[in-house]
Amino acid sequence: MRVRLKDCAWERFGDDLILVHDPREALTLADPDGIVRTLVETLSAGPATPEELAARLRDRGHELTTEDVREGVLGLDSLGLVEKADDQWLGDSRLDERHFSNLTFFGAYSSLERSRADFVRKLRDAHVLVLGVGGGGSSLVQCLAGFGVGRLTLVDRDDVAPRNFARQFLYRHADIGRSKVERAAEWVRDYDPGIDVRAVDRWISGPDDLADLMDGVDVVAGGLDGGPDIQLVVNEAIMRAGVPLVCGGMGRTEVMYCSVDPGVSPCLLCDESDQPSPAEQTSAGVARRLSRGLRLNNALIAPIAMQVGSLIAYETLRYLTGFERPRAAGQRVILDLRTGLTPQATPFPRDPDCRACALVPERR
Repeated sequence: MRVRLKDCAWERFGDDLILVHDPREALTLADPDGIVRTLVETLSAGPATPEELAARLRDRGHELTTEDVREGVLGLDSLGLVEKADDQWLGDSRLDERHFSNLTFFGAYSSLERSRADFVRKLRDAHVLVLGVGGGGSSLVQCLAGFGVGRLTLVDRDDVAPRNFARQFLYRHADIGRSKVERAAEWVRDYDPGIDVRAVDRWISGPDDLADLMDGVDVVAGGLDGGPDIQLVVNEAIMRAGVPLVCGGMGRTEVMYCSVDPGVSPCLLCDESDQPSPAEQTSAGVARRLSRGLRLNNALIAPIAMQVGSLIAYETLRYLTGFERPRAAGQRVILDLRTGLTPQATPFPRDPDCRACALVPERR
């Protein structure tokens, strides 16, 4: 396998080599005999196999075996400094241009084991079920399309209305009165004809309303309008299917997102287990009953809608590619508008008797 050095800068400092790949941090590598510097300089001249590198290093006066060089390369790999040289691109000039930024992003996470092209291929093979294409959902659709997710199933029941234009940029004045989900699917097809998109104009009132949409889905993402228990309906559906969920939205002065990894993290119903019952004759019970009955007009303005959509999309990206672990699995991440959108995570309790967690099929 040919090895490539990622873009970086270095300089000798006494017996050390100072090396910078990510501007936020500098690596200091002990290098009293200059071998590390010579290895880095040799790699910077172009991709090479460990055998070729060993030969080049011997030409520069370092008598190292191929195994010595291989161990050195693995050390650089552990620091995120090298990657596979022959799998940076998708092999199609049109696709390489289309996914240039995505490939560049994943270059920060690529290694000898997994190339940047591997991550993008994973996205192109993925299927995401998007629930809701309104406020945050419309931004979510745009992000997923930008990733190049290969298959999207969009679910919504609303029609385009003038009040949507403060925050939903998939739609135009001429779309007023049309099905949002049909128009959103049209937008995706116009944006990238290579994405397979399906529009489902359907009201979701129970888990069975989602059952026929789960086949082959990798992640369910978004949020639906409905009663206070609509997210528990979605939670039961994803637990039955064993498919991760990423959802979010806005309260009056808070932005929230969370995710559920069935069989791994606590679920949304677990989160209900330590909440006071609205029927309790306590101050907490009364407060919850009042909160559940409170009618909130949609205060989701454009930048907040885009933030909700992007947070959900980024967590979805974690599930789809594994470039890093899901950050919101089994916890609620809240960004408080009153404190400048400072995030704070609160883990869900784990309910050993949760009836939704008991529905999760055995993992393959």
